[in-house]
Amino acid sequence: MPDRRTLLRHAAAGIAMASVSPRLFAQERAAEALGSLTGDVVPIGKAERADRLARAQRMMQAAGIDALLVEPGASLIYYTGIRWHRSERLTAAVIPASGAPLIVCPFFEKPSIDESLAIPAEVRVWQEDESPYARIADFLAARGLAKGRIGIEETVRYFAVDGLKAALPAATLVKDPVTRAIRMRKTAAEIALMQKAADVTMGAYRWTYPQVKTGMTPADIGALTSAATKQLGGKVEFNLVLLGEAAAYPHGSGKPQAVRAGEVVLMDCGCTVEDYQSDISRTWVHGAAPTPQQRKVWDHVSHGQKIAIEAARLGVPAGSVDDAVRSYYEGQGYGPRYALPGLSHRTGHGIGMEGHEPVNLVHGETTKLDVGMCFSNEPGLYLPGVMGIRMEDCFHMTGKGSQWFSTPPTSIDQPIA
Repeated sequence: MPDRRTLLRHAAAGIAMASVSPRLFAQERAAEALGSLTGDVVPIGKAERADRLARAQRMMQAAGIDALLVEPGASLIYYTGIRWHRSERLTAAVIPASGAPLIVCPFFEKPSIDESLAIPAEVRVWQEDESPYARIADFLAARGLAKGRIGIEETVRYFAVDGLKAALPAATLVKDPVTRAIRMRKTAAEIALMQKAADVTMGAYRWTYPQVKTGMTPADIGALTSAATKQLGGKVEFNLVLLGEAAAYPHGSGKPQAVRAGEVVLMDCGCTVEDYQSDISRTWVHGAAPTPQQRKVWDHVSHGQKIAIEAARLGVPAGSVDDAVRSYYEGQGYGPRYALPGLSHRTGHGIGMEGHEPVNLVHGETTKLDVGMCFSNEPGLYLPGVMGIRMEDCFHMTGKGSQWFSTPPTSIDQPIA
């Protein structure tokens, strides 16, 4: 079974290839009247990035880490601003426990790397017949760190670790204990960007919801949501649309689907604003009054969200939030635990620059909730062969407790607040 992101990429490809009816084309064009919500966005600035590096270096010194190796991806953007892809040619940052970082990249890529580099750093290039690891080894050796403890950011690929180990045989390569700990706790600037992303996604939902018609496919609906998201100022991250029985499978089904009266429409959508993401789900019944079963399950999920947000208190283990929801669901006859019918996945996941980040709201997770941590709250209920109901809203932890990024609906009759 493909993972969620693969399914969503395939869904996006389907949207791009779908033939667009004149009515759908007109609806997409209508989205052009929407105004951007992101004109007042403040990107992450130099002072914020400098503070990130200072905090990381303090933590490195406390943990006995002499340097960090970071490859392209969310963590490289987080520290340096560099937006770059991963390839067989190594581009990386080396962050020492004191002093300016090193950026290593292929010679011919330097002008492109310089475009997004947002911190003071030394840039060393390597030619096609040279080793990038020699550049890193020279940098560290000059600082007396050839025998140091080098932290490896958790997503760095094996060939990069292997190459660095060969170039620095006396060094000790260890798991990075710093980056996730810092990224997990968002600052006010990060929270503001995540709030804006949530506002954009909710704006797209409000515009799309009345446009959904009988006979539409997931690709049709996704195209409408994408058009609205772009006009509202967000970068489309994913649109997952599940119809009828397919909604019973949290990440979808490959079977043909179309909107039908009396069946559920489940949408799971997110966007990015200045590198920070939203993730919001809504479920409703199309074109008919909900059946007693649909209404009951929807109400159970709504109450599950309330239990989760109330259980999310400063200092409690993240896993206790999942336990509280699951206890309620088991009392309603679902489960037990992760068994179907019921809540077959965790109650929520961390979110920030990536749609899924540690830590998760899942049984057994002992990390304690702290100020700045951000999570999804999505205790869906899934009835195989029948339907699924999921509402998902993200929240962040403040000094006074949990606070929503988006407000959950309170009734299946008004599913888009």
